Amino acid sequence: MKRTVLTMLQNAAERYRDRPYVMGKTEEGWQGRSYLQAREGARAFAAALLERGMHRRESLAVLAHGSPNWVVGELGILSAGCVSVPLSVQLLPEEIPFRLNHSEARGVLVSRHTVEKLFSVLDQIERKDFLVIYLEADAAHVEAAFREAGLERGKSFFLFDDLLREGERVIRDHPTALDEREEQVEETDVVTISYTSGTTGNPKGIMLTHCNYYVNCADSVTMFDIPEDYSTLVILPCDHSFAHTVALYASLLKGICLYFVDSRGGSTGILRSISPNLLETNPTLLLTVPALSGNFMKKIREGIREKGRAAEALFNLGMKAGIRFHADGFHQPSLLTRAVSHPVYRLVDALVFRKVRSMFGSRIEFCVGGGALLDIKQQQFFKSLGIPIYQGYGLTEAAPVISSNTPRAHKLGSSGRLLPSVECRIVKSDGRKAAIGETGEIVIRGENVMKGYFKNEKATAEAIRGGWLFTGDLGYTDEDDFLVVVGREKALLIGEDGEKYSPEEIEEAIVTSSELISQVMLHNDHCRYTTALAVLDQDAVKRLLPDLGGSADALLEAVRDSFFAFQRQEAFRNRFPRRWLPATFQILQDGFTLSNRLMNSTMKIVRYRITETYRELLDYMYTAQGDRPDNPRNAAVLRELFFGGSG
Repeated sequence: MKRTVLTMLQNAAERYRDRPYVMGKTEEGWQGRSYLQAREGARAFAAALLERGMHRRESLAVLAHGSPNWVVGELGILSAGCVSVPLSVQLLPEEIPFRLNHSEARGVLVSRHTVEKLFSVLDQIERKDFLVIYLEADAAHVEAAFREAGLERGKSFFLFDDLLREGERVIRDHPTALDEREEQVEETDVVTISYTSGTTGNPKGIMLTHCNYYVNCADSVTMFDIPEDYSTLVILPCDHSFAHTVALYASLLKGICLYFVDSRGGSTGILRSISPNLLETNPTLLLTVPALSGNFMKKIREGIREKGRAAEALFNLGMKAGIRFHADGFHQPSLLTRAVSHPVYRLVDALVFRKVRSMFGSRIEFCVGGGALLDIKQQQFFKSLGIPIYQGYGLTEAAPVISSNTPRAHKLGSSGRLLPSVECRIVKSDGRKAAIGETGEIVIRGENVMKGYFKNEKATAEAIRGGWLFTGDLGYTDEDDFLVVVGREKALLIGEDGEKYSPEEIEEAIVTSSELISQVMLHNDHCRYTTALAVLDQDAVKRLLPDLGGSADALLEAVRDSFFAFQRQEAFRNRFPRRWLPATFQILQDGFTLSNRLMNSTMKIVRYRITETYRELLDYMYTAQGDRPDNPRNAAVLRELFFGGSG
């Protein structure tokens, strides 16, 4: 048996046949395709691509919000023996041409809220036989716009539904042609070219094969031992490697039903859709990233706070009891601690936590976290709430899962244990193997490791050496055989003496613990102390203002106190070396966003751009005036933001 995505799809269509696979929200409610219908749709699309002259191993890009047609479209690309190039809907228009041209894409699948981006850069596409395929059903709404862009229906632009009908006819007339193409697909064939976020120079195209995906899906399913009646609401974008593997493909092995968050309102509409969609779909598990779970956490706390001080005090009491009762999830606390905390925890769970959990539906069991470091305070919060987030670790170059916590074996603060087929070494800067508990670069080997970077042999040779993938991430293996990831090597703080430290855990601690800070970036480049740039949660500040009597000085003191709140939290007490804690910070008027390019399409801050943009402000924090938070510039920013320039 070939270990390919197509094998997984065929087996799923036979085993789960009429079970719902991909579902989307429409005017008529939730509609979609069963496993059998998804395979039939994929084969119809593949047959239409063959009719259009698509050759084996040619590529097609997908620039669209997640939907049943997104999945059927990509599976059709694979059924045609071709390569998918999933692109983030968060890309700026000017970032799209490089990816389309570099991947040599023959065309692109687009949706309602991404087509305008494509129109704006069509003249920069190098291929003259470039095809545009529109995934939505509202043909009348967009056909005029396509004509204005110089695209003719049936020649350079196609409706997805039209191609499905054409493909069905092709299969009827030539029943063996597609079978022959599918049979040619090998385990080593490339499934996707996934582009890095491009924080330094042009992005690299990561080539993942059928074998990469098959092995990583099988490992993930083995680790979690998920039953066959689960469902999930897919909130993460389909191009995200975590969602791509664990949702779209691993579901084929277990018959999981995927509901896609309603994207009819575009990216901003998705945020509004999450809460009602959770109640409508009633999922059993969720895939999340720290930014998403952090937002959930803040919204929950805000909702509790609005119910009054008594409710907030009861909630906090239950949280503290739950944290003590669960400890790190792997080692049990003392019998006395459990005896004291258990009654309080169960009482608050019955009175409060159970109602909070209902916002996720009545069936939710757990979340799986990936994408970035998840702060331990978030892990403790959701564990105590009764919806644990089992944090994992991976990167796209590894298809992407490397390790994960699971319901059977988890330890808060860690990234879990290695997947069954993954080998891991922790390598120190001098090349020696690190001891247990000693930090070094995470280096892995396994059949999940990428084929390489597309058309970039130099970068491939730097990343894969002797069959081992050098991840660029720092971490260590603890005494219980859990992997602990501490951050990116390229993001390190560098002290005056050359010593290095990863800032990401401290940054997460600040944002998670502070009610007034929404974003932060630490900085130290061979300096005598660490500094930070901070972005305020302006809505939270405005709610606080009436209690401060309209005083800018009082607000600055409140912001300072909130920024350093993490140092008073039990979860972070003595967790970080004091020399790397920020001594001061500067408040920014604007946040790190996609539009100002200080955040990339995977929602991570772009450190080098932030450093370039705020170089003068970073230097100011090493002056006699700026070396403390209560400096004139911070006061001026607060006056400008909240007091109309006075106060």
